[in-house]
Amino acid sequence: DGYEASHQAVSELKAEGDLSAETQVRTSKYLNNLIEQDHRRVKQRYYPMLGFKQFGNAVVTISGIELIQNMRKGQFNISNISQEGRQVQQVWETVLAA
Repeated sequence: DGYEASHQAVSELKAEGDLSAETQVRTSKYLNNLIEQDHRRVKQRYYPMLGFKQFGNAVVTISGIELIQNMRKGQFNISNISQEGRQVQQVWETVLAA
């Protein structure tokens, strides 16, 4: 990030002890492309829904879509709730039951 405000905010958070001293602000205009690629999948799911009537419904729906995408990509450890060979659907049902 090339914005001075970002660098200043990180410096202040480090001084207050909210961030680790090793935290860095990376300046590259291409790093955001990876994040936007992830958001593209989420947007493709909720654009056809014709909007949300209430903010709370939007939060729950988008959180669920993001959770499924992250499970499919293997971005977090679900071994404590899944068994060998379980499908995403079974893991999703386990999460909902918790």
